Amino acid sequence: MKIGELAKRTGSEVETIRYYEKEGLLPMPPRSDGNYRQYREEDAERLLFIRHCRSLGMSLEDIRTLQHFQGSPDVACDEIDALLDRHLQQTELQIQSLLRLQKQLQALRNTCRSHMSTQQCGILQNLQSAAAGTDCICHHAPEGAD
Repeated sequence: MKIGELAKRTGSEVETIRYYEKEGLLPMPPRSDGNYRQYREEDAERLLFIRHCRSLGMSLEDIRTLQHFQGSPDVACDEIDALLDRHLQQTELQIQSLLRLQKQLQALRNTCRSHMSTQQCGILQNLQSAAAGTDCICHHAPEGAD
């Protein structure tokens, strides 16, 4: 199959497929007499594996590692477990960071109620204060404020 068909079958962009080839996640396919890339079903499966890993937030390096282990089916999966444990830990840190961001945005949002002029808008006042180097509510919300 040509690259356009592979893209359509896997829900990928043509440029993404080329990028994964360049990064070594997909093997460079043979070319037809007309110089078209010729993909096999295995390439589609490999691309779907990559896409699934990416949907889980895995890095290209993590995917390379997993692909390496796919090619070594008799090796113990301890390193795969460790890889996923690291990814879980990173995800937990991201969640904590997003929760802090949510509290900051909520604190900022609470400074302004609707139907005020922009001159009286607490959101704009806090953002302008922060830009001027003064404390803003979003970064100095009272402890325990939800």
